[in-house]
Amino acid sequence: MSKSSSRKPIEIKISTVVAVSAILRDANLAVLDAAMQEMTGGNADFFDDEFAVIDVGSLEPAGQVIDWPAITALLKSYRLNAVAVRNATPEMATEVLAHGLSLDGSVKERAPTAPTTPQQAEIELAPPVAVAEPEPVVVQAAAPAPAATQFAANTMIVDTPVRAGQRIYARGADLIITAAVNNGAEVIADGSIHIYAPLRGRALAGASGNTEARIFTLSMEAELVSIAGMYRTFENGFPQDRAQQATQVRLVGDRIDMLPIKAAA
Repeated sequence: MSKSSSRKPIEIKISTVVAVSAILRDANLAVLDAAMQEMTGGNADFFDDEFAVIDVGSLEPAGQVIDWPAITALLKSYRLNAVAVRNATPEMATEVLAHGLSLDGSVKERAPTAPTTPQQAEIELAPPVAVAEPEPVVVQAAAPAPAATQFAANTMIVDTPVRAGQRIYARGADLIITAAVNNGAEVIADGSIHIYAPLRGRALAGASGNTEARIFTLSMEAELVSIAGMYRTFENGFPQDRAQQATQVRLVGDRIDMLPIKAAA
């Protein structure tokens, strides 16, 4: 029996993959490890095998020896998969490529920067950014993504459940979801996120740095919420008055607040 002529042994497409930026302020592995321990609180599930772009723009131009394999291995130990380096100098470029990392953006000389003050973190996580990546080899038909409609008014609407393993990104837009976001699912928007159903997965609003973005849900059951890169997880449960309640999430300074959504009288 001959194989169908319409079946391709390999298919390459362009897809948008969301990655976080790991902004290095120090290249010392012990210092970075301690900073990551403090950031995650030792929680092995703080990250969920996200892609990461290593940003070296905050490192001083001279005097920093970067051990790329060791740094990528360190991030991997915290379930962050380094795929590229941003703000690399021309001197770094060859070594970055030799260690299997890509260069994100142009390579250029940069002016000396002011020394890092002791109060600054040695590593910080910036809001997720979109990275164009080719899709893997097509082996079989993938599960269909939720139906979404993009409007000129910068709003994306999803009216089917977002299932475990699915990720939706509303680039440059607010995201409205009229069905449940299940455990293991992730929804991301550069603007605010409105979920007219239970939120059980992860929701990241203000992904491009908009600190005014908010998250709204009719039933707060989330694994993680984030606004403009600031995260809050719920391993120890929710505030008593917020569990499974209509809730809005907002950023106040560097603190994630959860407030009730009150119905109009």
